Amino acid sequence: MTKEEILKRLQNDEDYYGDFGKQFLSNSNIQSLLSNPLLMNAKQDANVNFAIGGYFHTAILEPDKLMKYKIIDATTRNTNKYKELSDGEMCLLQHEVDRIELMKDKVLSNKICEGLIRGFNVEYEVPGIVDINGVMWKGKADILNHDEGLIVDLKTTSDISSFPYSAKKYNYDSQAYIYKKLFGYDLIFMAIDKSTHQIGIFDCSENFLKNGEEKVLRAIEAYELFYKTKDFDPQQHLLTKTLN
Repeated sequence: MTKEEILKRLQNDEDYYGDFGKQFLSNSNIQSLLSNPLLMNAKQDANVNFAIGGYFHTAILEPDKLMKYKIIDATTRNTNKYKELSDGEMCLLQHEVDRIELMKDKVLSNKICEGLIRGFNVEYEVPGIVDINGVMWKGKADILNHDEGLIVDLKTTSDISSFPYSAKKYNYDSQAYIYKKLFGYDLIFMAIDKSTHQIGIFDCSENFLKNGEEKVLRAIEAYELFYKTKDFDPQQHLLTKTLN
């Protein structure tokens, strides 16, 4: 397939997150490759924070797709009503959706945020692929703002003051490095606190990107060892470190 044909398929969420997209590494693989490579393709448990983040992204970038979310008007997920209607799926509660809509309105009412999101020459949910050290990586930019030459990535957070620490913990540094390789632009994070609705815009220093590059290179080493080395026996692999 040509690069254009691959990118066209990756525009579709089913292909991006499904078997077709799994031929490429992504930033979501970083944590497992650095901690336990055998879990790289393990199925992720349903997570309410992922659901909230997903709805928030969709509400701002692709509101026409909000119908895909199943919303239940229940107080908690422990109620019989929720258990009956959810049918075992992770569903959003109506009061959670109401809060997300308030967050969306808060972001779009801020002139700086609105300008970055709704600029004259912007694209949403743009897939990309790139070769890094002989391994193909994929990514999907929330917002490509060609006017400013920036990638804008939307985040929700439980504590805006702790976002710089969360950014390292959740591998946003490797994301920033990968996305710069993918799209050629610097990446900024636009984060909103789920409780206070405070908004923060965070750019990335050279040191932050360097840390991200180091994570990516270590992840590639693990991937090559565990998945590309002939006759490699993961049962014989062990960690060796010096305790200080």
